Amino acid sequence: MNLSEIKLISLPKIVDERGNLSFIEQNNHIPFEIKRTYWIYDVPGGEHRGGHAYKTLCEFIVALSGSFDVLVNDGKNEYKFTLNRSYFGLYVPNLIWRELNNFSTNSLCLILASDFYKENDYIRNYSEFLTYEK
Repeated sequence: MNLSEIKLISLPKIVDERGNLSFIEQNNHIPFEIKRTYWIYDVPGGEHRGGHAYKTLCEFIVALSGSFDVLVNDGKNEYKFTLNRSYFGLYVPNLIWRELNNFSTNSLCLILASDFYKENDYIRNYSEFLTYEK
C-alpha cells in the first residue's frame, strides 16, 4: 500500500436550522462493510493513540467533535491529516502505519473498521512494519 490510497471523504451534510445531520453508509460512502465501531475520547493533553498498522483491516476515521491529527506512513512517505469537521472522514487502508495526536479538549474520534478485533492483525512495532512483506 502507499499513501495515494488514503482518501479524505466528504460525507453527506443535511443542513437544517435545528441542527445539521451527517451519515455514513457502508459500501457507499466508505469502501467496506463495517464490522466494528469504536471511539476514542478523554485523551489527556500530549498523548497519542494508534502507533500501529493492520495487515488486513481498513479504517474510516471521523472527528465527531473537536480536532486531532492523523499521521499516516507507508514506510517511505509520511503525511499529516487534520480532522476537525464531522462531515469529513479519512479512509486508511491496511498496511499503513497510523498515529493520532494533537487532540483538542473534549475531542471525540469515531473509527469504523472493516473487521472484528483480531490481535494477530496488528503490527505494533514500526521496525517490523518496515520489514513486513507488502
